Amino acid sequence: MDIQDLKCKFIQSRDYTTDDVNALLDFAKKAYIHDEISIKEYRNLIRELEIQGAVIPEIHHEDSLIEHS
Repeated sequence: MDIQDLKCKFIQSRDYTTDDVNALLDFAKKAYIHDEISIKEYRNLIRELEIQGAVIPEIHHEDSLIEHS
């Protein structure tokens, strides 16, 4: 699977199109978690999306149960 295939699956699933690499990154993660794509496909997609500028947002919650050092 390549980025173009991912975009097609995104359109089929969401009924709209996007060029937002972060939205596609989230969609790829969901597809991997739901076992719709292999780990190899997932890694390749993530690598390509990161090259295109996708980033994982850093979220810090004050009421998190996890201690941050």
